[in-house]
Amino acid sequence: MLPTCGHFAAEQLQRHVRSLVGLQADVLADRDPEPLHQMRVRFRRVRSTLSQFAPALVLPERLDDGHIAKIGRRLGMARDLDVLRSRLQDVLLPLLPARETLVLKPVLKQLRRERKLAFSDLRDTLQGRRYLRLLADLQGWLRQPQFTSLGDELLLDWWPHWKLALASDLLAHPGWRVLDPSDPQGLQAVHDLRKRLKNLRYGLANLQPLSPHTLDPWLVRLKAMQEHLGDLNDLQVLQVALAHQLEAEVDAVVPTLCSLMAESQAKAWGHWLELSADLRTPQGRSHWYSMLVSGLV
Repeated sequence: MLPTCGHFAAEQLQRHVRSLVGLQADVLADRDPEPLHQMRVRFRRVRSTLSQFAPALVLPERLDDGHIAKIGRRLGMARDLDVLRSRLQDVLLPLLPARETLVLKPVLKQLRRERKLAFSDLRDTLQGRRYLRLLADLQGWLRQPQFTSLGDELLLDWWPHWKLALASDLLAHPGWRVLDPSDPQGLQAVHDLRKRLKNLRYGLANLQPLSPHTLDPWLVRLKAMQEHLGDLNDLQVLQVALAHQLEAEVDAVVPTLCSLMAESQAKAWGHWLELSADLRTPQGRSHWYSMLVSGLV
């Protein structure tokens, strides 16, 4: 028997909150960066689920999006530094000549210092009253969830709505028409589109258990698209960090590194263009809209 909209939303939220709580000890131990990555993803999914199903839910005032977003940013700072350091130290550094490796040692030291500070803030957040109260509010609501009149209606009757609400205007986003990702305005549009794709993927993943045959191919594709745009963004952030910390023109001081980064950017952009090409055509858009409006079978 298919659930109501509200009960289905509560089931998804319960899954994300349970995972979030289970990750906390490993994150605070800080022996491996993966638990922090998973916690950040789960926290985003909690936020995404609350936003996605908001019309069906009656939530406590403290579970507002702005409050949750503030905590999410604390989780993100340490994770972003993990990503930057790993890309520089584990991926790029082994390919560089000794001279450039020596130049980058102070940069890596500074990244480690910043990460230590960010983790200290993260630890204070996870052990602080605001975060613990947020978890308590979520768990309390899940024990006795309250729904709007929409939340009491069958999910089957609203299936296309939950997809359309996520994605109906996605293909009109200016990021699809960016030709040069090195242009600051174009880069910002692509960065914003990446965030939209991520939120869309999380929302469709919530719906996936009831329609895996339809949604699985789109989820795989959206994840790949998002990751290629994420690579583009990470490399841009790394360029800015290098320019800030090196006391000279980056191209002059670490030319091999700059060449490798430019090659990685071109590769990521090429993959993105390939994966997204048909969604810029009438036929591809038609396929996308057909998925959104299709019923649950």
